[in-house]
Amino acid sequence: MLAAFAVLLLFQCLGEGIVFVLRLPLPGPVAGMLLLVAALIVFPKLQVLVEQAANALLAHLSLLFVPAGVGIVVAAASGSGHWLAIVASVVVSTLLALAVTGLLLRGMKGEPAKDRDA
Repeated sequence: MLAAFAVLLLFQCLGEGIVFVLRLPLPGPVAGMLLLVAALIVFPKLQVLVEQAANALLAHLSLLFVPAGVGIVVAAASGSGHWLAIVASVVVSTLLALAVTGLLLRGMKGEPAKDRDA
């Protein structure tokens, strides 16, 4: 199990290092996971080693959300008095994301952006 965690941490560190050195606009852990996928394709026997640790981490995944939840609760105290701005920004950003996604989907389907009834 310790070797499996070492492999996972090694790939995370490799990802962080590559992103830092090449100044890629990508999170280091994501780059590390892409490297891990490539390694699993090249060395299929590595899956047996990593699978044990991955299943152990997945069994306790809910514990990994505790620090994030505590951070949200702590940050909520500093947001008092700004609730209108927070709610407005969440609503506007959600509507903007929906609109951009819809326009992007329409563009990918090849439909014109103008009204079809006109």
